[in-house]
Amino acid sequence: MTNFFDFAISRLPAATADCRRPAPGEIEAMLQKESFPAALRLLAGSFIALYEGSPEMTALFATRQSRLLCHALLALYFQKCGARETGTGEAVLTREDFGHLALRHGLASHSVAYAFFKEALKRGMTRPADRSGDGPDNGPGNGLGKGIVPSAPALAMLAQWYDVHFQALDLLDEGFRASRFIKRSEAMLPHIHPRVSQAFLSHPEVRCPGPLSIIFNWFDAGGLLMDQLIAGIDWERPTEQGRRLTDVETVTQLATSLSLSRIHIGRKLAAAELIGGIGWSGRRGRSALWISQGFYEEYARMQARKLLILNEAFIDFV
Repeated sequence: MTNFFDFAISRLPAATADCRRPAPGEIEAMLQKESFPAALRLLAGSFIALYEGSPEMTALFATRQSRLLCHALLALYFQKCGARETGTGEAVLTREDFGHLALRHGLASHSVAYAFFKEALKRGMTRPADRSGDGPDNGPGNGLGKGIVPSAPALAMLAQWYDVHFQALDLLDEGFRASRFIKRSEAMLPHIHPRVSQAFLSHPEVRCPGPLSIIFNWFDAGGLLMDQLIAGIDWERPTEQGRRLTDVETVTQLATSLSLSRIHIGRKLAAAELIGGIGWSGRRGRSALWISQGFYEEYARMQARKLLILNEAFIDFV
């Protein structure tokens, strides 16, 4: 997959300001829930399953920058749909609109946003708004004279993504968000996704998490690698010396599951090992890999923040 990262996104531009952030104490309270590890396992495992079901398209969600760009693109579409409720015709997205949005929120330069816009079309996340203009090189803009819209598979995947998160929230308090969402997903998505996307851009835990996330999210499928490690935790074994053993025993095991080279994976694991984020219980690359408590907490805090954001959006809608 193309690596789009050429633009610092660690800062929080004024355009992302959100005065309705959940209090920090809410994250701590969620992390302390007895059922939170089960919710975390559900999320990590479901992210992997989504990737395996549609690797071409879901690969766009596998790094921090491209994931935020995906959410921003879909949110922009829903916002345009809302603005056209009293008008006629189909709401469409242009690369200029998206480029301005990405730059305004400090997500990417114009050139990177344009490259992502093209990649989203190539991977089936979007389709040309003008069906008669389908084709690789049909006029200016590769057949995109009338812009693009999200594809049906992309909207279905987004609904699955929300369903998984609502299932995780339901595990925490025995709620019924997931079943209620499934019944009204077509009505809910256009209303809650723009708000959720905006909140993702506003919160450091999601937008610019800690050092381990930075290491992994600077390369293709880095987010999925973190998911694999969390999903592979041996939850039956207690944490020892701040370490959690996983079921990962070789670099090849990770490389094969993510369709990446051993060298590529090995370099990133080595970088994480240097700062104490991961390590091997025995011979390097030939024994069970462990992740540090810091790695776990960094991932857990990011997911907790996301769940709080989605829960607030859900409550406001219903």
